[in-house]
Amino acid sequence: MAKRKRRKHIPAHAPSASAPTIGNPDQKYPDGVLQIRLYGDPVLRQKALPVETISSAEKELADSMLATLYAIPNGVGLAAPQVGVSKRLVVIDVNREDLDSKPLMLINPKIQSREGEIVDEEACLSIPDVTADVKRAERVTVSALNLDGEPVSIEGEGFFARVLQHEIDHLDGVLFIDHVGGLKRQLLRKKLRHLQQQSPGE
Repeated sequence: MAKRKRRKHIPAHAPSASAPTIGNPDQKYPDGVLQIRLYGDPVLRQKALPVETISSAEKELADSMLATLYAIPNGVGLAAPQVGVSKRLVVIDVNREDLDSKPLMLINPKIQSREGEIVDEEACLSIPDVTADVKRAERVTVSALNLDGEPVSIEGEGFFARVLQHEIDHLDGVLFIDHVGGLKRQLLRKKLRHLQQQSPGE
């Protein structure tokens, strides 16, 4: 997911001079940075499998996902299916400019409770150049495991809650555009069709 600016979310797909071109299969990426799968790739519509055992492979995946997130301007959240891995793992850092902030790496996250409703604009790393207003719960409580296999409970509000919901949706094959009404979806159809044609798929 993308970070908002001035109360709005900025699409996090635009590369900086040091960032990879997102979704380009011919791009050579820096060490640890993975290719972002774009809209139209079948993996984005699959329900990800639970992580049964947290092995070195999951830890390496989480590290690579975080490196990928930090390589993208304004990226604040990434789910494993977005890098082509159908596992229930997400990384989130909504305060990435704060050097004292620690990112979240969550295994098998699940929303336990939702409160309130709020509508705000969203963008997605897998759907560049597309934004839309999405209704989400204003507050959520999420249960998960950390990379040490310890249970954790996360309470999120506002933008943080939105990011949690957005990334957990990815684990169920749900994209933010699925929450958009029919008229807005029709307006987005041309952009979505273009993205789908660009996606190499599998």
